[in-house]
Amino acid sequence: MFNLSYPLAITMWDFSWLERRWPGAGYESWDEALDALQQRGYDAVRIDAYPHLLQADPYRTWELLPEWDQQVWGASARCRVQVYPALIRFIEKCAVRGIKVALSTWFRQDLDNTRLTLTTPLALAAAWQTTLGLIEEAGLLQSILYVDLCNEFPLRVWAPFLYAGPDDPDKSLTDPRIAQWMDQSIQPLRDRFPALPITYSFTSELERWREIDTSALDFLELHLWMATASDFNTRVGYNFERFDSRGYENLQLKSEELYRQSPLHWQKALTQGIDSLAEWSVATRKPLITTECWSIVDYKDWPLLSWDWIKELCELGVRHASDSGRWAAIATSNFCGPQFVGMWRDIAWHQRLTELIHNGPLPK
Repeated sequence: MFNLSYPLAITMWDFSWLERRWPGAGYESWDEALDALQQRGYDAVRIDAYPHLLQADPYRTWELLPEWDQQVWGASARCRVQVYPALIRFIEKCAVRGIKVALSTWFRQDLDNTRLTLTTPLALAAAWQTTLGLIEEAGLLQSILYVDLCNEFPLRVWAPFLYAGPDDPDKSLTDPRIAQWMDQSIQPLRDRFPALPITYSFTSELERWREIDTSALDFLELHLWMATASDFNTRVGYNFERFDSRGYENLQLKSEELYRQSPLHWQKALTQGIDSLAEWSVATRKPLITTECWSIVDYKDWPLLSWDWIKELCELGVRHASDSGRWAAIATSNFCGPQFVGMWRDIAWHQRLTELIHNGPLPK
């Protein structure tokens, strides 16, 4: 499936690679950003391919609504993007540097809410067929590491087309209908692009992995943090506020103090979570990739927010995952991008961890 000589160090540039291109946003020069990524030892990058927009009109300039104004992934206000040929140009620059590209999507919302047209598994597959066809036409298919058909499926925020409305109950990964959706959307792509590993990424219900049917997936792309493997966020008072500063105010005042009071407790929650994912990988005989991890979900350069304890937890997560021998690619955190200046500028930290990843065992 993955023809690798060693585990890859991967990072997530989500929709930031295309949306954060104003001066000082971090991705205005792809050459500079990719050179810096390579300097830090990374082999792969996971990005949003915007398949629904490419299928609707690849040449159109789309106006996108902000997903949040508290986070620094993507644009925190309205922005305009043209996905094609930008996607091809970005992959070309990665290919020149030997950096593999993992394709995913967060189904960003445009003014027409085009993502809601993907009402069936076959419609989703068709959008991805269009996207991969454009990449194939450009002769760049060999640069694609894998395809993740939907980020953190089936969460409402990233897969709204699954839901009839706000009153429709949350979907569960343990529901056979969700397994059927995954199978029916993957199969046409597998028939058309048999060499490409295909999956859906997950972050919810991971503790119920024995009940989740992953037979349609080529590998497991799982997102795990200490904060999601424990009651850390509850005790801090962080509730993923997207357009309200109260969550970050609680992070400022409480998060590091809570961690420092009992670091072994929180570290144990993380390592136990990693052990559970490794057990899932062994039971299904599927390799693991994790691109979003290991400390807390949301963070940024902000007053009273130190990166030291975040890097401490992330290093523990990388080491523990690597030692398990179940990961084909490992991220150092979900803050590994130029917009997270405090994390990005510690070049030696990145180099130490990417070397650790490369020296680890591959899944048998």
